[in-house]
Amino acid sequence: MSSPPPPLTPSDDLQARLAATGWAVLDANTLAAWCGLETTALAQLHPFWLDLPPDPHLRDGGRYRRRRHGCYIVDGEDVAAAPPRAHWQPVEYNALHGGIERWFEPLAPGLSRHAAWPRLLAGLARVASGLRGPQRWFVEAHVFRIDTTDGIGRPTPEGAHRDGVDLVAVVMVERQGVKGGETRVFDARGPQGVRFALAEPWSVLLLDDERVIHETTPIQPLDPQRPGWRDTLVLTCRGGGFQGPDLATRSDPGA
Repeated sequence: MSSPPPPLTPSDDLQARLAATGWAVLDANTLAAWCGLETTALAQLHPFWLDLPPDPHLRDGGRYRRRRHGCYIVDGEDVAAAPPRAHWQPVEYNALHGGIERWFEPLAPGLSRHAAWPRLLAGLARVASGLRGPQRWFVEAHVFRIDTTDGIGRPTPEGAHRDGVDLVAVVMVERQGVKGGETRVFDARGPQGVRFALAEPWSVLLLDDERVIHETTPIQPLDPQRPGWRDTLVLTCRGGGFQGPDLATRSDPGA
């Protein structure tokens, strides 16, 4: 890949880095240690990316995105699955797919039962607590595969955007037989930006969604005769409730 590698942040500097710049990248070992895991435990999650149904909501007519979706409530180290719900974003944050309720197939049951899964969610929720203060976090989990079925795959067809949450975590799971897929992060209030390529499995980009916007450039196959794909896990943490089209769905049901 021609894109530069990401600058990595040590675990001890994570919260200071996020406070200073609004983003940080952890390598796989640092992410695992932050969550109290071994990297081998994270690698055991990858089979859950092998059976993903097509995204039925792509408005650009593409066939390049497969995904599953699940919701959780994280309170300290307590991680509980929330009832299935539609993924919803306002048009202000997603001009292409905002304003509609998008229902996706649920996460495979074995993923939630895997011992590493709640530790991963709780660990990333601690990052959100470092940004906004300890509280209950409403977490949406998106298991993505972007492939080259159409010759090109678009990880972010909506372009540079915010998600309308507090923290976004983009975990690189696997790149196979593709070029492109450059990550770009920009200050939401100015022209400053950085570009790099996430490549290491289970490295993670962490974003303060209030301060930065982000996008990932399209992927293409290295060999047009062979399939290629980019697997990621996107986790979003939001305080006060899940996003929804009305105030009732934004409130904290446990408050």
